[in-house]
Amino acid sequence: MLKKLADSVFSFDVEWIPDPKSAEILHDLPAAPGPGVEAAHSFEALWASARKEGDAPDSQPYLKTILCRIVSLAGILREQAPGGKPSLKLISLPLDPSDSLKSDEKTILTSFMKSVGRRKPQLVGYNSAQSDVPILVQRAIVHGLPGFGFSDRPAKPWEGVDYFDARNSDYNLDLADAMGQFRDRPTLHQAATLSGIPGKLDVSGASVSQMWLDGKLAEIVEYNECDAFTTHLLWARIAHFSGLLSSEQYQAEQKLVRDLLEYEISQNRTHLQRFIEEWDRLLSLTGQS
Repeated sequence: MLKKLADSVFSFDVEWIPDPKSAEILHDLPAAPGPGVEAAHSFEALWASARKEGDAPDSQPYLKTILCRIVSLAGILREQAPGGKPSLKLISLPLDPSDSLKSDEKTILTSFMKSVGRRKPQLVGYNSAQSDVPILVQRAIVHGLPGFGFSDRPAKPWEGVDYFDARNSDYNLDLADAMGQFRDRPTLHQAATLSGIPGKLDVSGASVSQMWLDGKLAEIVEYNECDAFTTHLLWARIAHFSGLLSSEQYQAEQKLVRDLLEYEISQNRTHLQRFIEEWDRLLSLTGQS
């Protein structure tokens, strides 16, 4: 279970798609600068190369993350000064999905790594040690980016922040590892909804590639933001179980999340109203309302 509650915690989620540039380089396909038929052909080439005997001809097998492109990153930043009360903030990249420069993968990576390198928060994700953190590292290397402090490592695990040692560091927290191992590990949707927390709503990770091809990056960002709220609420529940949050603090954390949701809705993130409605439904269904 969790052992440390840092002054800064970032519960995050990353969304990615097959990278058309990977297909261009590895499979000699035409360049596909944006959504469209060329990009769809690139996706298919990458999936075809990953299919195994017996797979359906239209299956979309999991690709090595280095072959993929990050299109969205969202998280809940929790900060608490010593002796003070915690505050929450929604961080969402790209800042403007309609701006191609802000939506560029290199821009997303640079913004994320600079902020994390400066603040040094605990990174909290679901299956993040096996997927989200590796794709961030691999794609930053592909783009030739410096680590901006994100890549700093202490001489020993207990001497500082280390995002590359999920087994021993308190700063790369994978909630999937806390929930179980191998066959007993639940999905995020299962762990969340059974706990009275909204899981996947109207979109799933398997839909993201087609959504991007259809030019629906804004909708991908909205889905990503909901997953970030789900991840943070599950983190709070596990932190409560681990003794890092008292029952009163856990209730206060949930109120902070609801207050943040309502604030963001007032700022025209109206898609989050669906999250609140599902949260209330699940709380009632699980007897926690």
